Amino acid sequence: MECAAEDCESEATFELHIPWDENRCVCAAHARVQSRTDGIVADPLDTADDELPDGASNRG
Repeated sequence: MECAAEDCESEATFELHIPWDENRCVCAAHARVQSRTDGIVADPLDTADDELPDGASNRG
């Protein structure tokens, strides 16, 4: 799945939960920036395990 951010072709690795808007799936770089906004929570996608360092998805 491709990152939902405009003009980004990276693979989506996180789902952003945004209380005032629809959730969106974005790459790690966009998740890092956008999740700094109060209320936004970034959860790693199940399909992102290969893209993230060991242990980053908090799955055993």
